[in-house]
Amino acid sequence: MACLSLNTRENMRKKRMAALFTYWTHITNVCVWFFELVHNILKKNYTTMSLQAQLYVLDFFRNGQIVHRLVHESDATSLDNLRMTRHAFTKLCTMLQTIGGLRGSKYVCIDEQVAMFLHILAHHVKNRVIKFQFLRSGQTVSRYFHNVLHSIICLHRELLKRPEPIHANSIDERWKWFKNCLGALDGTYISVRVPVSDKPRYRNRKGHIATNVLGVCSQDMQFIYVLPGWEGSAADSRVLRDALRRRNGLNVPNVSGHMEDILILMKSFFNMKHSATRNVIERCFGVLKNRWAILRSPSFNPIKTQNRIIMACCLLHNFIRREMPNDPYDNVVDEPVEEFNQAKEYSGSISTIEPTDEWSEWRNNLAE
Repeated sequence: MACLSLNTRENMRKKRMAALFTYWTHITNVCVWFFELVHNILKKNYTTMSLQAQLYVLDFFRNGQIVHRLVHESDATSLDNLRMTRHAFTKLCTMLQTIGGLRGSKYVCIDEQVAMFLHILAHHVKNRVIKFQFLRSGQTVSRYFHNVLHSIICLHRELLKRPEPIHANSIDERWKWFKNCLGALDGTYISVRVPVSDKPRYRNRKGHIATNVLGVCSQDMQFIYVLPGWEGSAADSRVLRDALRRRNGLNVPNVSGHMEDILILMKSFFNMKHSATRNVIERCFGVLKNRWAILRSPSFNPIKTQNRIIMACCLLHNFIRREMPNDPYDNVVDEPVEEFNQAKEYSGSISTIEPTDEWSEWRNNLAE
């Protein structure tokens, strides 16, 4: 190859320098673009995280204000919205956390969960109403409603009343006539919503779709035993028989024999005393339904959840009567009665129930 002239070599060198300069310019532009992109991404993430943190603080403060307005402003406000005083509400939240296993989350604390649950029971408002009042999603409301419901059911050993017999030296004007009596027993109908195929089984004698709830209460109107879930078409004797036969069902010791003692009483006097004493369970059911509006009309929950709600209402009823000596829903005044003799003692335990007309005939003879 012939030697290139000096001018040709100089021109080629200038072209190589220009190409190298252009190459490094493109690399520099790419690097600048890359770093600008990384900077924008980091800046956007920082702004988003900062915004989320600000929204979390505002959301926590906002919902704290809602709970404060419903519960902590005054006892009157708390009673109207949640059916219990501020002290009782605080103690209930503590029991649910320590015994019931209820846990708060990052966004919803325990007192807000319990406030939503009690507000639904007290006023029977729908999910979308609570969603609007507490500024939560419908899924959040439903999830925490079932969490609180489960925790309250777990408190049944703590909240159910332990039966105490009437002593011989009792001075209670209503109960002192029935020595060793443990309480009163009766059934009530609570409206429920069931599938169309199950409506014939839940239709009671009045034509309403309801469940037959068996309840036993003590002298101070606290529930000792509650059995929800039976269809409205079931007879009271069948429900009672099922309660007696259950493994952890109703245990009724036969420690008070009223038969011989009642024959000593005047017929009209016994009817009056027995009616006044038995009335306590009817009053207990009346206070229960007046306190919790969800028991006065059917809800849209599955039937199993509705039965659990009935049980939770009875447990909360006991809790309120323990923590609030002056129950605003208990406006029944006991009537004074006269003194009379005591009953004889019997032993044994009632474990079965058989259909018989003996009691009806004996009661009719007393009424004649």
